[in-house]
Formats: sequence, C-alpha cells, structure tokens
Amino acid sequence: MDNEMNRRKFLRLAGLGGVIYASGLSGWAAAADAGAAAEDFFFVQLSDSHWGFEGAPNPDARGTLKKAVATVNSLEQLPDFIVFTGDLTHTTDDPKERWQRLAEFKDIVSALRVKTVYFMPGEHDAALDNGAAYQEFFGKTHYTFDHKGVHFIVLDNVSDPAAKIGDEQLAWLAADLQRLPPDARIVVFAHRPLFDLYPQWDWATRDGAKAVELLMPHANVTVFYGHIHQENHHMTGHIAHHSAKSLIFPLPAPGSQPKRTPLPWDDAHPYQGLGVRTVRSEPRNAEYAITELAIGAVKS
Repeated sequence: MDNEMNRRKFLRLAGLGGVIYASGLSGWAAAADAGAAAEDFFFVQLSDSHWGFEGAPNPDARGTLKKAVATVNSLEQLPDFIVFTGDLTHTTDDPKERWQRLAEFKDIVSALRVKTVYFMPGEHDAALDNGAAYQEFFGKTHYTFDHKGVHFIVLDNVSDPAAKIGDEQLAWLAADLQRLPPDARIVVFAHRPLFDLYPQWDWATRDGAKAVELLMPHANVTVFYGHIHQENHHMTGHIAHHSAKSLIFPLPAPGSQPKRTPLPWDDAHPYQGLGVRTVRSEPRNAEYAITELAIGAVKS
C-alpha cells in the first residue's frame, strides 16, 4: 500500500465523522512479513482530565475521570497498556494545591485494572514549575519504551512555558531515531500538536517542525496527542497525527469562533464531546484502528 493510498484511506475515513478511524501505515505489513518482531495489540489513550477543574461547563467535573476509569475497567478485553497524554490536572498558581491535585489524580487512576500505565505532562501540570511536581509523582517527562515490535517515544512540549521541545530534547530525539532502521514502527505521544494547527489558540509547538523533520526519514510513524479537547486528524507528509477528546470539556473547532472557550454542557446529551479511545495496532494489516468510547455510559 503506497503513501497516496494511505492518504486517501485516511481522508475518507476521517471524513465520515463516525466512531472508528484508521490510517494506513505503509511498510508495516512488509516489515512484519520480512521477519520483524511485530504482534497485534491495543492500548487506551486518555487525555486532558484536568483534575481540580470546577464549575461550568461540566457539572460532573469531579466524576468524569472516575467514570473514565470505570469505562476502561469494563472493557471485555483489557488493553496492553494505558497512556495519559497530558493535562492530568488543572493549572493552579499554588504549589501546594498543584501537588494535592496530582496526588488525588494518581490515587483515582490507581483503580485502573491495567498494570502498565504511562503518563506525560500537559502545560497545566508542568509549565509553571518546569515539571518539578509532576516528576515527583510520575518521573521523567520524556522517555521511550518498546512494545511488541513498536518503538514508542514520549515527547515533552509543555514543561518549557514557551511551548517548545527545546534543543536538548531534540538532540535526544535525534540520537534515539538514529539507532532505528528506516522502516521501524514508531508511535509518538505528545501533548500539544507537533504541527501548526492553530497557533493563535496555542495549538502548536514552536519547534514542532524540527521534531517532524527528524521523524520524516522513517516510513512508519504515527503521532497521538491531546491538548485541543476534540478529535482532529492531520497528515504531515506520510505521518498521521490524531488528537484525543478531553475528559473534562470539549473545545471548538480551530478558528470556528472568536475565542477558545469551552463548548456548553448539553443536558439532553450529557458528556457529549468527551471520551476515551482505544487504539489497535495491526501491523500485518498495515493500519491502526481507533475507536472512541463515550464517557457516562458506565457509572462509577
């Protein structure tokens, strides 16, 4: 399956506006057939829980995260792992309150039945103290791990209040990628988008293009991120970027209104625009399948 076929498939599925999306990754099937270690698996992505937020537009602000945990725990088959792509907590100027919110968040998600859970900060967690409190609870803000033939890279584009990855981390990324073959299967997690989705609303990473440039020589790269509180699917060349819904409130489509204000709560459709997603890696079929799970269907 060539890149143009992948692009058309991605655009067709994304345009449906439905529940399941897939983006073809050229070379996955060929690499698997050539003997690369690869197995089907799936993981769960949660993002932007903003624990500590109170008030409109979510009257269940203290219940939504717990419902998300219940939703994941109710899955018939548990995922291989879970990843939280940032903004675990809502920002606060009080260091003690920041520490307390992180502690409460960690306690709530400890109820997850999945043993392996990966975390990364959002700007609400880390921008005011360069990630100091976050690291006390969850460790490094950027790192890598490998799972069933896939190399995962967690980037930190939030600890720097200027919304940059930074030269030191970019050098670390370059060194990590240099040791991988061109057909390596790579998944990148970031909080902010790595491309300029809508910089006027802080929906960009100032040096994100440098990270994308480093990733470009690799044929099989997919990026998952949060921050914008809605689904968005974008291609930079052959690299697919998928954003996740929030667990606290949805935000408007980029540039669709003058200000980046949360969408109002709809009593007729509670939890609309919020959700959890599962991502199934199927290297022999050369695709990722993404399923969005609504919040509120499972009571905590």
